[in-house]
Amino acid sequence: MSAFLALSRRELLLLWRQRGEPLIALAFFLLAALVFAFGAGPDAALLQRIAPGVLWASALFAVVLSLERLFESDHAEGALDQLALSPISLPMVVAAKVLVHWLGSGFLLLLAAPLVALAYGLPWALWPTLLLTLLLGTPSLSLIGAVVAATALGARRGGVLIPLLALPLMLPVLILGVTAADAAAAGLADGAHLLLLGAALLFALPLSLVAAPAALRQALEAG
Repeated sequence: MSAFLALSRRELLLLWRQRGEPLIALAFFLLAALVFAFGAGPDAALLQRIAPGVLWASALFAVVLSLERLFESDHAEGALDQLALSPISLPMVVAAKVLVHWLGSGFLLLLAAPLVALAYGLPWALWPTLLLTLLLGTPSLSLIGAVVAATALGARRGGVLIPLLALPLMLPVLILGVTAADAAAAGLADGAHLLLLGAALLFALPLSLVAAPAALRQALEAG
């Protein structure tokens, strides 16, 4: 646990030094959502209907935008090789990086989501469900993204490869998040969709901690 906390502290310090990158993802999220609002026009009913899908799509693209920095800088500087040779296990390294990546992407988007909800005129009663879908879904996006970023590490044109690999894998999370919000808007029970989002998170966690370290070892051996 002390090693995990030390790694998380290191990642937080790096995130603070490069705080422009999380702010870029946050700005992209807000701008993308607002552009859709302007494009849809002044129809309040239409805006409320498309709001969950727009919010989730904007969040997904914002998370994908920040994936390239997850392992690339450490790999380029040789820090990843040192971490692999240290007594600290690679799954612990991945866990710390995913946690801090979520804090710098998904958590920030969660805090900014009420601004989007206000812009689309969503009823207050829908806010808890919408925010809960983001709270459950965005960690899954970071976990899936870690596997993709590790797989693309060292590849030529990795910045192009990451979105191509990540978007299809993340679509089920987006669909679950949107359908939960739509069910709440229609006055239907949203518990099943939220449980599925939680199940997706529980599935993505061990998968990421197994697949991402394996991909990192392969990239380090190839390098």
